[in-house]
Amino acid sequence: MRKNSQTRARVILHVDMNSFFASVEQAYDPSLKGIPLAVAGNPQQRRGILVTCSYEARAFGVYTTMTVGEARRLCPELVIVPPDFEKYRIASSAVFDILRSYTELVEPVSIDEAYVDITDIGGLTNARAITKNIQQRILQELDLPCSIGIAPNKFLAKTASDMKKPMGITILRKREIKKVLWSLPVIDMHGIGESTEKKLVELKIHTIGELANANELTIKSALGKNGVRLRERANGIDHRPVDPEAANERKSVGSSTTLPIDETDLEACLETFKWLANKVAIRLNKQQLAGTVIMIQIRTADWQNQTRSRTVLNPIFKEEQIYEEAKNLFTTHWDHEPVRLLGITISNVIPLNELYEQLSIYDYEKHAKDAQIEGLVSNLNEKFGQNAIKRGND
Repeated sequence: MRKNSQTRARVILHVDMNSFFASVEQAYDPSLKGIPLAVAGNPQQRRGILVTCSYEARAFGVYTTMTVGEARRLCPELVIVPPDFEKYRIASSAVFDILRSYTELVEPVSIDEAYVDITDIGGLTNARAITKNIQQRILQELDLPCSIGIAPNKFLAKTASDMKKPMGITILRKREIKKVLWSLPVIDMHGIGESTEKKLVELKIHTIGELANANELTIKSALGKNGVRLRERANGIDHRPVDPEAANERKSVGSSTTLPIDETDLEACLETFKWLANKVAIRLNKQQLAGTVIMIQIRTADWQNQTRSRTVLNPIFKEEQIYEEAKNLFTTHWDHEPVRLLGITISNVIPLNELYEQLSIYDYEKHAKDAQIEGLVSNLNEKFGQNAIKRGND
């Protein structure tokens, strides 16, 4: 009797588009193919930051986050174009449409990567053939290259897709982890950044193998639940399913409050919006999200509910941005009726890491700096009380 996908060994793909923004630009303009190409937030300024670059540019030592000036010193013939995020969204949607033509079990991770569970449409027996077909279809129909990892779980599939770029297909089995991964430094492991690496080094854990064999209580004491998860990943353990609804679970983040009196004073209402903006910013920071739609809620003394919303060009997550948008909506639409309740909601949210890939999209340098400061301020306020610390003006 045929086993179902819950008891059969899972086969999961991680599809990772290669130099996505640059590849989309080359697909739209074939004259850009085969040459050193970069996408930069502000191509005209030497201090502008590269969003991504083609593999031809990487051959000269050019890499993402390098400044335009640095990149041109390494590669004088580098062609730099500004980002066009609408193009990238259209291309991304087309990629996901191709993936969903194989199975509904497609989980978008960001604009240029996704997990696909092919357990029930061929499993391991036909995994390479299915994967090759997916890769070739994306290339032939969209003129976009991708690398794909094949593995029994998400972590190993993600790791495998990074092993051969561009246009790679890599199978990584659990039994191969010791040979393939354990000798690598922990910073090379997906899910570990510089901060976590530093904590692990303090525990004298330098390689993925040392993490895999570390004492679980020691890891948990130093890194909490995340440390336990990372130790499991280092041993090839990852039970997360491919969830097509995962991206839709985080639809909005908001907060509202009932006022102590039926308020008619504008300044008092705006002070409430400042407080709400702070709460929403903290919640967004906790979940590492940003959104492009802001909505305010107004409930009048006679219990009439009103909502007003605005879509912004670049996703927002900072307290000042949220407050300014809410303030503008309120002052524009409030009819001076006594107010009983006010609220702010940020929707159409995306993960912050995707926001940085977009460069937010033209002022990456400012946003990258501000994100670190906002995170610090939010954490301090959460620890010591609201408004314990505020940012000064630049």
